[in-house]
Amino acid sequence: MTRHHLSTLALAALMSLSPLFAASAHAETIRVAIGTQDTTINTAAGGVLIRELKLIEKYLPHDGKYKDVTYDIQWKNFTSGAPITNEMVAGKLDFGSMADFPGVNNIVATTKAGKPSLFINVLSGSVHGSGNGIVVPTDSPVQSLDDLKGKTISVPFASTAHGMLLRAVAAQGWDPDKDVNIITQAPEVAGPALQARKIDAHADFVPFAELFPYRGFARKIYDGSQADAPTLHGTLVGKAYAERYPEIVVAYLRAVIEANRLIDAEPEKYSELIASVTGVEPEVDYLFHGPLGLQTRDLTWKPEYRKAVQTSFDTLRLMGRAEGNFDANAVIDDRYLRAAFKADKLDYDAALRNYAQLPLKANDATTGKPISRFERVAQIWVRGEAKVRSYASPEDAFDALAKLQRENKPVRAFYVQDRDSGIKLLGHQAWFARDKQGQLSAFLLKQQAQTWADKHGAQVLDFAGARQPAPLAAR
Repeated sequence: MTRHHLSTLALAALMSLSPLFAASAHAETIRVAIGTQDTTINTAAGGVLIRELKLIEKYLPHDGKYKDVTYDIQWKNFTSGAPITNEMVAGKLDFGSMADFPGVNNIVATTKAGKPSLFINVLSGSVHGSGNGIVVPTDSPVQSLDDLKGKTISVPFASTAHGMLLRAVAAQGWDPDKDVNIITQAPEVAGPALQARKIDAHADFVPFAELFPYRGFARKIYDGSQADAPTLHGTLVGKAYAERYPEIVVAYLRAVIEANRLIDAEPEKYSELIASVTGVEPEVDYLFHGPLGLQTRDLTWKPEYRKAVQTSFDTLRLMGRAEGNFDANAVIDDRYLRAAFKADKLDYDAALRNYAQLPLKANDATTGKPISRFERVAQIWVRGEAKVRSYASPEDAFDALAKLQRENKPVRAFYVQDRDSGIKLLGHQAWFARDKQGQLSAFLLKQQAQTWADKHGAQVLDFAGARQPAPLAAR
């Protein structure tokens, strides 16, 4: 048995998954049809990277009952979860990647069609809700959600961003039918609408609340983490398919695990690869996949993610888009993922307990000393450099930025960590508070910076102001 095949222990674990395990598959052509959302870049470890690096081919079984099998591997890319669901209902796809809201829609639709699906793993997510967000035109006077009462906000309906928006509106005490005008728009429509000022704001899922600001025509004024509601993207598979071919499901999940391992080791390299396929700039890909990123590529079914699936159904029912009863734990099956972890000699339960962001293991680019505290980390991606530079503080990074400018070295991106939430931000759109010692802290919102400044006797600055040297009295 090669190293790519399941260990004896993992095979034993899988024996319990299906009474059909022993059925013969000799001389059979088995379809492995996978639906992806390439531009939803936080799903890359379950789609783009596996496809482009041919990882699933490494793990598909070729011994035992699969000795003479031929695999028909099919990849189909979509811009959202709904068409993936349509294809699964039509029997044209076996696997599909999507977020919690469309994932629940998938389960409801496939069950109704007599072809029920299962959620088998998380690909990426946030137990606090980062990843979804609301943006406004760059020169809009709007600074926070408070300023959007009476305004027109577009969102892809029945998406995870739609759920975030409804929860955010409810938290304001607003009536979503009276206090705001919520309309449906896909991101490819909302982008031009923002630029033409046809809408006041747009709510969306990964990566558009970061992509539009990076491209310069929008500004992020709300992050899903402010609602503190878990969100995720994950993988679904047809239940009958999984029961018939449990080893193939595990092979797919082992490919996911390897894709995660690769991008953990070289996030810049694989952000470039993702960009070459999706058209989403690598600097935005790094926001999600780099260390201390906006989300975690956490494969395990943490209680918060199970709750997110249940909450998605409950919200859809309130919207009149679902009916009846729904038990998230009945449609989430982690046995295949546990078997994949065991085959790779990984500890699933340890991963289940781990809530940390991908760690930053770096030395300060100026001092050479290891960075040990991360609440004020800043990073610079210099054009022509393979690795992102890391700095222990924004003020050190701004000093480096000034030097790079004097040397005519173009900068691809400047990143900071939000002092409140810890999420990675595009530095040029962040707000800063400078304390009496000259130390800078970064924030997504001006009001967050002001609140912190009021408590610490600090001064609120925008990016341009933060770039200016601190007064001598503050040094």
